[in-house]
Amino acid sequence: MSLHARLTEDIRKGPSGPTVGALFDLDQTLLAGFSATAFIRERLVSGRMSPREIGESLVGSLSFATGRMGFSGFMAATTAAYRGLAETVMQEIGEEVFEKHLATQIYPESRALVRAHQEMGHTVAIISSATPYQAEPLAREMGIQHVLCTRLEVEDGIFTGRVLHPTCYGEGKAVAARELAAEHGLDLDESYFYSDSHEDLPLLEAVGRPRPLNPNRSLLQIAKERKWPVRSFHSRGAPSLGDVARTAMVYGSLVPSLWAGAAAGLVNASRREAVNMAGAVWSDLATSLAGVDLRVEGEEHLWSHRPAVFIFNHQSALDAVLMMKMLRRDLTGVGKKEILRNPIFGPVFSAAGVVFVDRADTGKAIEALEPAVEALRQGRSLAIAPEGTRSPTPRLGRFKKGAFHMAMQAGVPIVPVVFRNVLDALPKDAVVVRPATVEAVVLPPIETSDWRVENLDAEIQAIRNRYLEVLGGKSG
Repeated sequence: MSLHARLTEDIRKGPSGPTVGALFDLDQTLLAGFSATAFIRERLVSGRMSPREIGESLVGSLSFATGRMGFSGFMAATTAAYRGLAETVMQEIGEEVFEKHLATQIYPESRALVRAHQEMGHTVAIISSATPYQAEPLAREMGIQHVLCTRLEVEDGIFTGRVLHPTCYGEGKAVAARELAAEHGLDLDESYFYSDSHEDLPLLEAVGRPRPLNPNRSLLQIAKERKWPVRSFHSRGAPSLGDVARTAMVYGSLVPSLWAGAAAGLVNASRREAVNMAGAVWSDLATSLAGVDLRVEGEEHLWSHRPAVFIFNHQSALDAVLMMKMLRRDLTGVGKKEILRNPIFGPVFSAAGVVFVDRADTGKAIEALEPAVEALRQGRSLAIAPEGTRSPTPRLGRFKKGAFHMAMQAGVPIVPVVFRNVLDALPKDAVVVRPATVEAVVLPPIETSDWRVENLDAEIQAIRNRYLEVLGGKSG
C-alpha cells in the first residue's frame, strides 16, 4: 500500500478519464505559504525592485487587504512598474525563486493528490490568481499540463505594465474553469477543485467535488455547513513547537551515542567498534526521536555482499543518518569539503573516517578518493551519493562517475538504495526534522568485476534507469 493510500482513496474509487478535471489552487494548497511573498522577497533582496515599485506594492497591498481596492486594481498597482521590462527577466526570476524557495514548500500530500489524479487519467490544472512566473515552474515540476492564472500584457517580449482581464480571482477562476471545460470536454459535475480560501467559492460551487484544503476560517465554516470533506496538512510551513523539540533531541542524542561508541571502543580496543556503535546508536535514536519511520524493501541486499559501494539518491541531510541506520557497521562515506566547517559534524565525521572532497577541484577530488578505495579493500563498505549534491525536489540528478570508479578499483559490487521521500521529513536547507514515513528500496547488488572503463557510461545509465523506474520516472 502506498504511503498516501488513505488520502487518495476517494480519487481511486471515483471516475477516471480526461473528462474529469482535477483543479488546484496554488498558495496554501499545493504550496505552504504564498508564492508572491517569496517572489517579492527575492526581488527585494537581490536589488531588482526599485524604490518606486516597493512603494506602489506596499500601497496596493494595504489597499487590497483593507478592502479599499479590488484584486484587479491591486494587480494593476503592483505590476505597473514592470512597464518596459523584458518578460524573460521575470521568467528567470521565477525559476530562481522556485529552486531557492518554493520547491521545498510543496506539500508532500499535495504531490500525492496530483499524482493520484494523473494516474486516473484526469485533466489536471492549476487555477490561481498568481502570475505564470510563480505558477509555471511548479507546474513543470509536478507534471501539470494546464496553468490558468492572472496574466500580464506583453508586446514584443516587453511588459506594457497592464494586466489582462479578467483576472483569475474569485469569479474569474470559475470563468477560467468553464473555458477549460469547454476546450477539453471536462464534466465539471464530476470534477474536483482544491482550495484553501472562501474567495474561491464560485469555483468550489461550480464543481461536483469541492475539496477544501488547509481551509481558512471562513471556508472551514462553509465546508462544515455543506458537509464538504476537509483536509489540513502540517508537513510544510512553520514547524510546531513539538517538531522543534524533537529536532533538538535528535541533535542532543549525538552526545550519548558518542559516549556509547567510546565505551565500546575501549572495551574492544577497536576504533572501528567505536564508530560502529556510535553510528548505530545515534541513527536509531535520531530517527526514533524525530518520528521518522523507515520502511525498507529488499533489506536482504544490505547484507548479502560486504564490502560494497552503497549508492543512494541524495534528497536530504537526513540521508546519511538513514544509511547508517540501514548499514549498521563497517561503513565509511564520502562528503563535501564544506562539512568540515560544521563545528559538530565536521569533527565527528572526520573521526569516523569520512573522506572529504573539494567538488570545485576535480583533480584533487579524484586524488582524495584513494583512502575510500583503500577502506573498501580493507573490508569497510562505502556510502556515497552519485548525484553529488542534494536536490530540492524528488527529481533524480545526473550521476557522477566517482562511486563507480571506486567500486571497479576495489573489485566490489554496487548496491543501489533508492529513497522515495526523505524530503517529507527534511527538505533541502531545512533544519527542523518533521515526523514522516520514509520508504527505501534496496536493489540487488551489481557486480563490477567485468566492467570496463570504455563501457562505464552505459553501466551507469543502466543503474540510473533502475532508479527512475522506482521513482516513477522523475529525472532532473
